Amino acid sequence: MRRLNQQHFETMQFSDFNLSKCADGLLPVVVQDAVSLKVLMLGYMNEEAFNMTQATKHVTFFSRTRQTLWTKGETSGHFLNVVEMYGDCDADTLLVMANPVGPTCHRGTTSCFDTPEDEGFIRRLSAIVRQRHEKMPEGSYTTKLFIKGVKKIAQKVGEEAVESVVEAVDGNRSRFIYEASDLMYHYLVLLEQMGCTLEDIERELALRHR
Repeated sequence: MRRLNQQHFETMQFSDFNLSKCADGLLPVVVQDAVSLKVLMLGYMNEEAFNMTQATKHVTFFSRTRQTLWTKGETSGHFLNVVEMYGDCDADTLLVMANPVGPTCHRGTTSCFDTPEDEGFIRRLSAIVRQRHEKMPEGSYTTKLFIKGVKKIAQKVGEEAVESVVEAVDGNRSRFIYEASDLMYHYLVLLEQMGCTLEDIERELALRHR
């Protein structure tokens, strides 16, 4: 099976796969975040969905329930933009590496699979900050920051950064961890205020790495 990237994207054929092993002739498709490598969802493609994915570079599936094509993000705007595609060793499954635009799951989560332990607590905290911003619960410190706006949030990030630097220079490891934790929390609030995510930062770093 040839590797599907931007150079070979248009040359791959649906018939390259061993469809005799696929139920109803539908190709199982695993979608993975191209940056974090987190598995996002599982779907199925028929030939038309495969060809549309090639043409638009937006992941498109065939709905077994509705018996029709659907492009992920066509109503929500949360598209899965194709980066690379790979066939497995048996040529009966497709792996799509994609850049997701927003959450993948209809529940508003990064993935359709509930694996918070894979994401770590920082991502879980980022999700909590996002929920606070959406619901603005009364009495929440995070809510108060969002009410005060970007200048106050940015000021807090600056203050916590200075305090972290001071503890680092003093060589106080435990105090540094404490202040760095404050810095990370306020940084997540600032990211949310600016409409950014940790994935946005990861992608920028990945681009610089190249």
